[in-house]
Amino acid sequence: MSSRVLINKLVVIGTGLIGGSFALALKRARAVKRVAGVGRTRRNLADALRLKAIDEASQDAARAVRDADLVLLATPVEQMPAVMTAIAPHLPARAIVTDAGSTKRDVIACARRFLGGHFTRFVPGHPIAGTEKSGASSAFPELFRGRNVILTPQRETAAPATRLVQRAWEACGARVTRLDAQEHDAILATVSHLPHVIAFALVNMLASRPNPGRLFGLSAGGLRDTVRIAGSSPEMWADICIANRDALLAVLEDYENELEQMRAAIEGADSAELRRMFTRARNTREKWLVKKRY
Repeated sequence: MSSRVLINKLVVIGTGLIGGSFALALKRARAVKRVAGVGRTRRNLADALRLKAIDEASQDAARAVRDADLVLLATPVEQMPAVMTAIAPHLPARAIVTDAGSTKRDVIACARRFLGGHFTRFVPGHPIAGTEKSGASSAFPELFRGRNVILTPQRETAAPATRLVQRAWEACGARVTRLDAQEHDAILATVSHLPHVIAFALVNMLASRPNPGRLFGLSAGGLRDTVRIAGSSPEMWADICIANRDALLAVLEDYENELEQMRAAIEGADSAELRRMFTRARNTREKWLVKKRY
């Protein structure tokens, strides 16, 4: 990716892990001249300024976007209707808007409703990257390197807007893929949203036992590996689960059915069936995850 400046002014609304890392990566690539960060808390904005992820801070999204070239919406998905409503009257005609939400159909519906004439310059997106940490202090420029970013442009989306957003993510080191929004939500419900629900549920189950301190104190790497993502933002993940509940409920049912089959094998002391299920899982993991390049 060329170091030529792609964006004169970037406005990041939601300067947390994703928004802050996007700004840092573009700055490292010399693809942006100036970054304005918008957030709800002064402390987080101060962290973003200290890390030099942003050059100016504001709690007023409408004011910040008045001279924007690209706006990244990196807030929880539940907040996007209010943010879009606030910025729509103040966006310059040239401004391109994109987002980093983990669900796409609901965000696209909001953009159609609240961005008005700016919808043709809205490019829905989702970086498949993150950690269990949150906030500007957790941001780092390498977060997206070698990671997938999915764009779900609509039939009305202006092609130059999509191209610029794609080039921006490529400048961050990401691999960009385009998908249908419904397909995106079904896939992410399976490979991202379901694992988070399982991790949260497992920790809650253990915490409800009479001796949680002893249980966690005697745990080893297996538990830590399994529940690492339960350290993620509760606010963000509650929003995601509700926004994508139809797809998530469908895969939750499939997961419950798989657990029932394992439960039946354990109750019946059917070691051959357990070995079959465990071997299939191990081989699938080896094929699709262990050998996957990041």
